[in-house]
Amino acid sequence: MQWPTRSEFTELRRGLPALAAVLVLAALWFPMWSIEVHAVQYPDTVLYLRLYAYPHIAGDYTEMARLNHYIGFYYPDPVYWQPNYEPHPRAIDVPEWSLGVLAFLGVAATNVFVSLAPTVEKLKRGLTGQLVGTAVVFGVMLADIQYRLYQAGHTLDPDAPVMGVDGFTPPLVGTYEVANITSYSRLGAGAYLTIAAVGLLVVAFACRNTDATITDLPRLVRGLPDAVRRRLPGGPQRGRPTEPPTEPPADDEATRTDFGGGD
Repeated sequence: MQWPTRSEFTELRRGLPALAAVLVLAALWFPMWSIEVHAVQYPDTVLYLRLYAYPHIAGDYTEMARLNHYIGFYYPDPVYWQPNYEPHPRAIDVPEWSLGVLAFLGVAATNVFVSLAPTVEKLKRGLTGQLVGTAVVFGVMLADIQYRLYQAGHTLDPDAPVMGVDGFTPPLVGTYEVANITSYSRLGAGAYLTIAAVGLLVVAFACRNTDATITDLPRLVRGLPDAVRRRLPGGPQRGRPTEPPTEPPADDEATRTDFGGGD
């Protein structure tokens, strides 16, 4: 197997997937999701929760567990991984949370594998497959998280101290209020690192047909508007020469003089 040379890793299509792998791994060290909570039970305190890609909750999770107990809403049970809290017997089972680390490690390893492709053609195919695969993996994860949030919010403990709370679905990003508890959900640093990694894969895919390096980025950015116009319906076609401007037609007398000959 022929390994890429060091100079080839300066190409965007090879270097960016490797950098994306670093960002994906770094994302595991930071929270994916952050929640700010305001409750009347804590009038002078703002509670914070930070959730990670693996079964771990940081912040004021003990205080939040007490608040959630009143309405029968519990942290999920990852089943195959002992989290840093004791799951409630009525908590919903979320075994896929235990696989979060494997998903991130798999995406990072695939990024490195693609960047090591021995030929340009294999690199191009790898970039296409990697971008599609990464989008599918993280898309499925987001859909699953939202479903589990719906499930947790609609299977409240009927024996909870506060009765009559309607089912609800906590949003991934946004504000919601339940029983005088107002929560603000937002993405964490880990999620932003993951988004940045996906962005790098998009750029690498866009540059798959060129050996452009980081020093060529200003030129590529300047040429981006023209590239977009070429892809728009009715825009100029790539490779089609521009027709030269038409000269004004000569009058008939000049034509006769040029082609009629003299005496």
